[in-house]
Amino acid sequence: MSIQRIHSNNRLSGAVTFAELVFLSGQVPGPSSDISGQTREVLEKIDALLAEAGSDKDHLLSATLYLKDIQADFGAMNEVWSAWLSPGQAPARTTLQAALARPEILVEISVIAVRR
Repeated sequence: MSIQRIHSNNRLSGAVTFAELVFLSGQVPGPSSDISGQTREVLEKIDALLAEAGSDKDHLLSATLYLKDIQADFGAMNEVWSAWLSPGQAPARTTLQAALARPEILVEISVIAVRR
């Protein structure tokens, strides 16, 4: 079995596949201003990386969501997240508050999926 690295640099890969598993690094938004826009942007990035790796959101096993301010942003982020998921396809999920890489980042999401 081989390991495939997608969009790699010296520090990380955007995605790594091994056998039927797909591991995405934490995805962060660009300059969107609010949590809803940032969440939508991150989920679009996840959709694109999963497709490139031969998977999709309906094949998610696990998701870890990091919020800069869980008290302020959990509800709005969750609305976007829930609308993005297909009915009956919710992965195991952990959501936590964390200091993120840049002050303007409000959300970061990493996922593990299986290939289609």
